[in-house]
Amino acid sequence: MTSNQQTAGRALAGAGPSRSKRRKWLDQEGRWGLLFVSPYLIHFIVFVAGPLAASLYFSLSDYDMLNPPKWTGLDNYARLLHDPLFWKSLWNTLYFVILFVPSQAFLALLLAVALNRKLKGLKLFRMAHFIPVISSWTVILYVADSVFNPRFGFANAFLTRIGLDPQRWLQDEQLVIPLLVLIAVWKGIGYMMVIYLAGLQSVPGDLYEAADIDGAGAVRKFRAITLPLISPTTFLVIVLSTISTFQAFEQIYVLTGGAGGITAAGGPNNASLVLMLYLYREGFAFMRMGYASALAWVLFTILFVLTLLQLRLQGRWVHYD
Repeated sequence: MTSNQQTAGRALAGAGPSRSKRRKWLDQEGRWGLLFVSPYLIHFIVFVAGPLAASLYFSLSDYDMLNPPKWTGLDNYARLLHDPLFWKSLWNTLYFVILFVPSQAFLALLLAVALNRKLKGLKLFRMAHFIPVISSWTVILYVADSVFNPRFGFANAFLTRIGLDPQRWLQDEQLVIPLLVLIAVWKGIGYMMVIYLAGLQSVPGDLYEAADIDGAGAVRKFRAITLPLISPTTFLVIVLSTISTFQAFEQIYVLTGGAGGITAAGGPNNASLVLMLYLYREGFAFMRMGYASALAWVLFTILFVLTLLQLRLQGRWVHYD
C-alpha cells in the first residue's frame, strides 16, 4: 500500500465517527424540531386535513347527519349541473364580486391618498373610517335598516321630500345586490384603506421631490409614481377582496334573513342567494350535508382557479422595483 493510500485510509477512518456523531446530532435536532412543531401538526391534521378529507368523502355520499353516509359517487356533482338554484347562486356571487371588488379597491385607494397627509386630526378620521370594520354585522343591520327601511327609513324620506317615489330597497330584486355591495363596501373599506396607507407610506419621498423638480403635477405623480409602486398592495387588496366576497355569508344572512331565518335569507325570490348561503341552507336547514359538501368543493375549486389566474397575471402589471 502506498503512502497516499495509507493517508486516505486514515482520513476515511477518522471521518467515520465524526459523520456518525453528526448524523446522531442531526437526528436529535430533528426530534426536537418535530416536538416544537407538533402542536401545529396536530392542529392541522385534526382541524384542517381531517375535515377536508371528511368533506370530500361526504361530497361523494348521501349524508343527512342523522344516518351513516351512503356512497353515491359523483351523483351530487351531477345534480349541481341541473340545479337552477346553484346556477342562480353562482351568478349572484359573480355579480357581487364584479360590483364589490373594484368599488372597494378604488374607494379605499382614494381614502388612503386623502388621509396620507401630515395634517392635524387625520388620526381621528382614520379611526372613524375603521369603526365599521370592527363593528358586528348585527350593528350594521340596525344602521342599514334605519336608512333603507321601506316604511320609516331615511332614504325613502329623502326621496319623498324631493318628489320621487319611495323604493322597497332590500325587498327589490333589482336593488338588493347593489345595496348589499354598498353596505359591504362601507363596512370593509377601512381595512383596505389601512393596507393602502401602508403601501403609500412605503413609497420613497425622494421620487416625489424629483418629480416636483421636473414640474410634474399631482395627477402625473400619482399615475407615474404612486400607482406603479403600490401595485403589489393593489394586487393584495384584489386577492383578499375576491376571496372574502366569494365567502360572503354573514352580511347577506343578517340583512336579508331577518326574523324569517335561514330559509328566508337570500331573498327576495332568491335574488341575493349566494353560494355560501346556498351551501349553508342545504347543509343545515335541509340536512343535505353531502350536497352541501359538493357545493363547498365547487366553491373551493372556483377560488383556487381564480387565485391561480390572478397569480399568473400578477407579473404583467405588478412592479416590485
